[in-house]
Amino acid sequence: MRALKILVAVMGVLIIGGTVTLVVMIIQRAGKAVPAAPVAAAADLSLRQPPGTRIAGVAPGAEGRLAVWVQRPDGERLVILDTRSGAVLGEIRVAE
Repeated sequence: MRALKILVAVMGVLIIGGTVTLVVMIIQRAGKAVPAAPVAAAADLSLRQPPGTRIAGVAPGAEGRLAVWVQRPDGERLVILDTRSGAVLGEIRVAE
């Protein structure tokens, strides 16, 4: 009976210790959240694509960049934008 009491006490301490550790880790990781990069004003963003172009997909990139998959009449491209300035950094043409 004494061994059972010791075992229950040890397990209780482990549960409390684990819970405290989990809460501390969640608080630490929440504090390290990276702030979202400000997006340039909508009037400043322009893909400068020809008529008939449609956006097929969008994906966030590193360092405040945005990748936009466009389908143009002359082929598909990946347009890389800088969200801070709204500038088009480059285009990657998809070979067919």
